[in-house]
Amino acid sequence: MNKAPDHAPLASPPTASSPMPGQLDAPIRSKDLFDNRNCVFIEHEGMIYALRTTRAGKLILTK
Repeated sequence: MNKAPDHAPLASPPTASSPMPGQLDAPIRSKDLFDNRNCVFIEHEGMIYALRTTRAGKLILTK
């Protein structure tokens, strides 16, 4: 007769909706972030940064 193990089974592997600790959440789409603007300002640890889009579709982050 087989006896069930005394410990709980291992949890299933993380899915896209439940990332492992330390992994990134779902990405934010740039079009949602910019909302028809070409520049957004970001406050990070007391500093203000400007995130801009270029005509070529690249991103530039400046202090």
